[in-house]
Amino acid sequence: MSTIFSFFSKNQSFIYKIFLFVIATILIIYLLPKGGQFKYNFQKGKPWQYENLYAPFSFTIKKDKESLEKEIEAIKNDITPFFDKDTLKVNEIKALYTDLFLESYSDSISIEPKEEVYELGNTIIDRLYSIGVTNEAYPYKEDKIIYLKSGSEVEEVTYQQLQNIENIDAIINEEIDKVKKYDYESYLNEILSRVVSSNLSYNHELTESTIDSRVETINPNRGVIEKGSRIIAKGEVVEGNKFQILTSLKSEFQSQVWSTSNYYWLLLGYSLLVFLVFLMLFLFLKNYRQEIYENNTKVTFIFFNIIAMVFMTTIIVKYDATYVYIAPLCILPLVLKTFFDARLGLFVHVLTLLLLGFIVPNSFEFLFLQIIAGIVTVLTISELYKRANLFISVGQITLIYIVGYFAFFIIQEGNIELIEWEYFYYFVLCGLLTLFAFPLIYIYEKIFGLVSDVSLLELSDTNSKLLKELSNKAPGTFHHSLNVANLAEAAANEIGANAMLVRVGALYHDIGKMVNPTYFTENQIASINAHDELDPKESAQIITDHVINGIEIARKNKLPDRIIDFIRTHHGTSIVYYFYSKENENIGSADKKDFSYPGPIPFSKETAILMMADSVEAASKSLKEPTSSKLDNFVEKIIDGQMEQGQFLNANITFKEIQLIKKVLKKKLNNIYHLRIEYPE
Repeated sequence: MSTIFSFFSKNQSFIYKIFLFVIATILIIYLLPKGGQFKYNFQKGKPWQYENLYAPFSFTIKKDKESLEKEIEAIKNDITPFFDKDTLKVNEIKALYTDLFLESYSDSISIEPKEEVYELGNTIIDRLYSIGVTNEAYPYKEDKIIYLKSGSEVEEVTYQQLQNIENIDAIINEEIDKVKKYDYESYLNEILSRVVSSNLSYNHELTESTIDSRVETINPNRGVIEKGSRIIAKGEVVEGNKFQILTSLKSEFQSQVWSTSNYYWLLLGYSLLVFLVFLMLFLFLKNYRQEIYENNTKVTFIFFNIIAMVFMTTIIVKYDATYVYIAPLCILPLVLKTFFDARLGLFVHVLTLLLLGFIVPNSFEFLFLQIIAGIVTVLTISELYKRANLFISVGQITLIYIVGYFAFFIIQEGNIELIEWEYFYYFVLCGLLTLFAFPLIYIYEKIFGLVSDVSLLELSDTNSKLLKELSNKAPGTFHHSLNVANLAEAAANEIGANAMLVRVGALYHDIGKMVNPTYFTENQIASINAHDELDPKESAQIITDHVINGIEIARKNKLPDRIIDFIRTHHGTSIVYYFYSKENENIGSADKKDFSYPGPIPFSKETAILMMADSVEAASKSLKEPTSSKLDNFVEKIIDGQMEQGQFLNANITFKEIQLIKKVLKKKLNNIYHLRIEYPE
């Protein structure tokens, strides 16, 4: 039992990766469409590149989308619409008419007999509502048959029999002209216009249900291809009827292959393909990004983004495959480049697209456009913390989509007459959604504890609360940190390391000195040294404790772990040599452990650069009358000493890079300590 526990304890990181591998594979397989893959690739307007194709089984030819849409449109035009008729409305209108008539009619201002005028108004109302009144115009012909539904009764009339409220004036004039005895047109117009309202309403639900029932009766097939019949010959252009037959064969093939009898075989095939994709990712991380491979949080982050992109695309395709280009897949390389590097971002992007090839229609076109867009994303966005860069890159990505789609359409159709312009709107929307990467990066930083250039830029602000506190409590240390930041940044640029990360790490590496600032020479104003009254071992303890204190202050102020790494490693396991020598003089045999920093030693190029720059800058203050040769020998001595102590063994830095760093530090120090012209008094 203890052996098993020991095995799991020693290999927990590897076991976690296997678990992540299996879970990711299962999720991707679950999201993939359940159907066999047609082994022939064809495009409309392109020649058939394979040998003559014969039908492997009998199948029906599916009608194309355009034909089905025409049939549906014909049904909508031929269907008899339903209108609801409110029969009680007429009585309400007549009662309202009577009340208004009695209120407004006056014998003193009209010579017409009251009863005749009243009856004429009722006659007009009866005529208007003999069939019904509507207040809307519908796109039907005059002879179009419609159904008027009143309760359980249905009446069949023509559309021209309906009266529209807009025609009331004409009907009133027509009825008055029949009498030709009295002049009360304006009077009746005024009253009737106030009382007449619609008693007919379009029954959308009943009409649509009738249309749906008719649409369901449409036969989606238009013919049968017998087994063994030749479908297409080699070199023949795939278009028109041939294209539709091939599409029908592909659909039928996929539905027949995915059956109960071979379910597990197909599942095995999908599993192997997904397995290969994820295996390539693991091998890439292990061989070329060892520091990421060993960090389970970062590996989880990469897998999470892959699954998220596949899930998003699957949802869009299931809803409507037409909208597949709205999916902002370029967010993936953009985010990965922000947190890691461009090469990893593009590699993961391509692997994700290989998985999406099982899901999307026109997979070749989709993969081509998305890979090109991913390359543009990686090449254009260099400094994400500059907001203009993201907008410029999004514009370039959108342009690539538009140009690529336009080119594919010309190749497939031979002209632009039938080009689907709505796709251009999809590409613009995709570009706008890519801007969501900015808040997404912030969310990822909080969830996964990662650090982006945007956060580093914020942390590099010397007006931040923590750096302000450092400048107030330990001004000498603050000035030293600024000098180290400049040296380290220049060295990082020289060897291609993360200059922004090194600079921020340098600014915060000595914040632990705020606890006891006067015990560090750069903060001592008077000639009195606080260490003179302490035992060498106590002095060494105070000096080495600034690392532990710095880590505690950093955690309290919620600095990212990548910045805390610089605090932890900037002295490695080196010795506080001054107090160690002093103790040796006093007792003769001092223990190095009592005078050593807790470590660990630097484990990246950036932390190694900081150790060199920090040691060189701090020690350079002790030089008297520095000359170019003195500075050069000084830099060589300090860095060679660190190498002899094995401080850079875990830093993945080469001898050549160390030599370049030495060169930069020498040049910078010479510029700082160059002799100035003595001005006359």
